[in-house]
Amino acid sequence: MTLPRLSFLGTGYLGATYAICFAELGYDVLGVDVDEVKIATLASGRVPFHEPGLDDLLRRNLAAGRLRFTTSYQEAAGFADVHFICVGTPQRADGMSADLTYVESAVTNLAPLLHRRALIVGKSTVPVGTATWVEQLVAKLSDPALGVEVAWSPEFLQEGYAVEDVLRPNRIVAGIKSTWANELFRAAHKGVFDLAATEDRDVPLVVTDFATAELVKVAANAFLATKISFINAMAEVCEVAGADVTQLARAIGYDPRIGNRFLQAGLGFGGGCLPKDIRAFQARAQELGAGEAVRFLHEVDLINTRRRGRVLQMAAELLERPAGPAGPNLSGTKVAVLGAAFKPNSDDVRDAPSLAAAAGLAAAGAEVRVYDPQAMENARREQPHLTYAPTLTDAVEGVALVVVATEWAEFRNADPVLLGGLVAARRVIDGRNCLDPAQWARAGWTYRGMGRPPA
Repeated sequence: MTLPRLSFLGTGYLGATYAICFAELGYDVLGVDVDEVKIATLASGRVPFHEPGLDDLLRRNLAAGRLRFTTSYQEAAGFADVHFICVGTPQRADGMSADLTYVESAVTNLAPLLHRRALIVGKSTVPVGTATWVEQLVAKLSDPALGVEVAWSPEFLQEGYAVEDVLRPNRIVAGIKSTWANELFRAAHKGVFDLAATEDRDVPLVVTDFATAELVKVAANAFLATKISFINAMAEVCEVAGADVTQLARAIGYDPRIGNRFLQAGLGFGGGCLPKDIRAFQARAQELGAGEAVRFLHEVDLINTRRRGRVLQMAAELLERPAGPAGPNLSGTKVAVLGAAFKPNSDDVRDAPSLAAAAGLAAAGAEVRVYDPQAMENARREQPHLTYAPTLTDAVEGVALVVVATEWAEFRNADPVLLGGLVAARRVIDGRNCLDPAQWARAGWTYRGMGRPPA
C-alpha cells in the first residue's frame, strides 16, 4: 500500500513535532507556515523550541529527504493527500473564548488551491462545533467536484514527552464521516500502527462524530486540571491543619479509582494548554446553554491562580516580613527562583507559575535572580525586568531565600550542603515538593513545602 503524503499546517510546537515524527515513521512530509524565520530554522536542522530527542529526528529526516518545510500553501495543496491543521488557538484578548483566527486562515489559504481530492484533518484544540464550521468553510472555498472532506483528530501531546506521544500514542481519536475518509485517515496512521505491532502494543482507535472528537481533548484537559487543583486545594487545608499533602496524595493514590498521577501539590499548572483550554471550555459551554455543567472549572482556575501567590506569603513568613496594607515588603532581600519553564524538560514559559511567582516576589521589592536550564531566553522575553543568572550556583550566591519553582532534575538532585555554603541564609521554599525535606534540614536549611509541615 502506498502511504499518503502529508502536510502539517502550522509548525509551532504541535505541527513541527508531528511533521518530524511522521517523517520518522516513513511518510513524505511537508511542514507549512507563514513564518519565514521559523521555516528557515527548521529547514536548517534546528528545532526552535526545546523538546528532548526532536533535534536528532529533524536532522535525520531532512537528510533522508522525507521531510521539507515551506511557506507556500500552493506547494502544500499540490503535494499532500492529507493536510493536518496544527495552528494555535490562543485565548482571545477580549474574553475567555478560543481565538480561531489561525484555523480560519489555514483553511482559507489551502482550500481554494486544492485541485484533487484531499482530507483535511484538524488537530488543533478547538471549541465543540469548530469542525462543522471548518467543513462548511471548505465546501464554500473548494471545488465541490473534488469531494474534499474534513475530519477532526485531537492531539494529546505532553511537553517533554511529545516524541513518544506521537510515535507511541496511548490512543487515537478521530471524528470521521465517510468510509473514504476513514480509510485515508488509517493509511495516514499506518506507521503508528505498524510500529505498535512490532512492539506488541495496541493503539486504540476511537472513530466518532465531530462533536465527540472535539470534546474528548477539552474534557481530558478539564479533568487533569481539576485533579491538579483538587490536590492543591487539599494542600491549602493541610497547611492550616498541620497535615502533609504528599502523604495524603500517596495514600489516596493507591486507590485504583483515583490513581497517583497528577496528584503532586505545588504552584499549580501552566503552559499553553490547560489554562486557556479550561477557560475556552467554560465560554463555549455557556454559549451552548450548558454553562452550569462546567461551573466547577471556574473554581479550578481560581485555586490554580491562588497557589502562585502562596510563595509570596511563605517568603514573608520565612523572612519575618509582616504584611502591610499593600502586602509583604521584601525590599533589600535577595531571592533565587530556580525554574522558569512551566514544567521540566521544556522551555515553554507560557502562563508559567514559576515566572508568576518570581514576578510577585519582585513586585514586593525582592531582588530576584532566576535560573532555568532551558527556558532563559523565553523567560527574558516574558519577564524582562527580572535578573537572570547563567548557572544554578550563580543564582543562589548570597541570597537569603531559595525558591524551587520547576522540578528540573538539576534542582531535585542539588547538594544542599554545597548550596548552603553559597547562600547568605539557608532558607528554601519547595514550590514543587520535589526535594527531600529531611536531607535539606540535616544540611541546616529551614525548609517549607507546599501543604507540608516545616521540616
